[in-house]
Amino acid sequence: MYTRKTVGPPEGAGQTGELLPAQKLSKADGKRHIAALILARGGSKGIPLKNIKMLAGVPLLGWVLRAAVDSGMFQSVWVSTDHDEIEKVAKAWGAQVHRRSPEVSKDSSSSLETIQEFSRLTPEVDVICHLQATSPCLHPFHLKEALEMITEQGYDSVFSVVRRHQFRWKEIKQGSEEKTFPFNLTPAARPRRQDWDGELCENGSFYFTTTEMLLKEQITQGGKVAYYEMLPEYSVDIDVDIDWPVAEQRVLRFGYFGAPSPEVVRLMFCNISGCLTGGHIFMSVSGEEMVSINIRDTRAIRMLQKEDIEVILLTSDLDPVAKLLTDRLTERTGCQVVQVGDEPLDLLRKMVEEKKLQWKDVAYMGSDQQDVSCLNLAGMSAVPGDAPNVAINASKYTCRKMGGTGALREFAEHILLQKEKAKSHREQHRIDRINF
Repeated sequence: MYTRKTVGPPEGAGQTGELLPAQKLSKADGKRHIAALILARGGSKGIPLKNIKMLAGVPLLGWVLRAAVDSGMFQSVWVSTDHDEIEKVAKAWGAQVHRRSPEVSKDSSSSLETIQEFSRLTPEVDVICHLQATSPCLHPFHLKEALEMITEQGYDSVFSVVRRHQFRWKEIKQGSEEKTFPFNLTPAARPRRQDWDGELCENGSFYFTTTEMLLKEQITQGGKVAYYEMLPEYSVDIDVDIDWPVAEQRVLRFGYFGAPSPEVVRLMFCNISGCLTGGHIFMSVSGEEMVSINIRDTRAIRMLQKEDIEVILLTSDLDPVAKLLTDRLTERTGCQVVQVGDEPLDLLRKMVEEKKLQWKDVAYMGSDQQDVSCLNLAGMSAVPGDAPNVAINASKYTCRKMGGTGALREFAEHILLQKEKAKSHREQHRIDRINF
């Protein structure tokens, strides 16, 4: 199994072609060491830092890393990068880091060159599974089924494809007297879609190969080679789908949000300052303190309460809210307001235990550095879109909305969506058990 544990970079880390130290597991039964490798260079020309741009509340890189880690098929999961911010995100999502050398970090550098450098620096790896960060609809079952073609069926290389029903014609350059002609179509006998199997095209999601094939043959598709067909709905490539909002809608419907679980959120902690409000405190001439709360967020609290999810609001010693205001918040939202110290986990851990819950049953919404421990520990966690990077990296979901402008509503809808998915999963499991 893959271990999530990582070791931070030592002094001087990030130099040419350096592999940061990492805890790696070797299987005791002598089976091959299989590593997942995601290439994430910082110099994307089309979309700056595309690999860590937020897509449906998750860094683009995070979608693929989540699928790789949850598949349980890899002894190690790596991100190869030349950028400090990408490195931080990779570690936050459970990956180990290969700091690639300047020689393979150029615009002209090929993926093959980077993979070969990684392979030379990790001689214990026998199979390298190159996953594309730009394929956010990849699921663990895709990786498991494709990898079994190497581990159980004896293939040397496996890559992903999608079936396309598109008729292709020869391109004619402007000014040329050539005439176009079809590559895969007889116009006089144009088939109906249902009568044509279509063609298999690489969708760029992954390329698996043995290190022997990689280093000796200098290719990633060779030897005894096979393809793994993915359905079109899972074949999203951000390099092609430049329209980010369209890609987000596809991911929200077909992306992998984590292992299905019968457990759902039963308790939510939400910071008042920075989450329920924008972090502003208004003061009148007479010295009265006032805060502004978005009505969509108060409705979100009622939505959660209607689903039997208890919501507790938090105010911090570092940024206390006047008692009169907390009383009004309790009256308006029906929520208990709790004051926590500079480390909220100290108090909240006791509260979770007293309610006989586990942290997997808890959702947490924070907005700053003091929330990091709770964001990491909670089964579901989120931060507003204007939270600092230290909080964003610790959270499992980053809202598009800013604090005090509907971020809580966005997170509440996300929680209820996951609850509905868990309910559907339980129902499907019940049906399957009855039928089989």
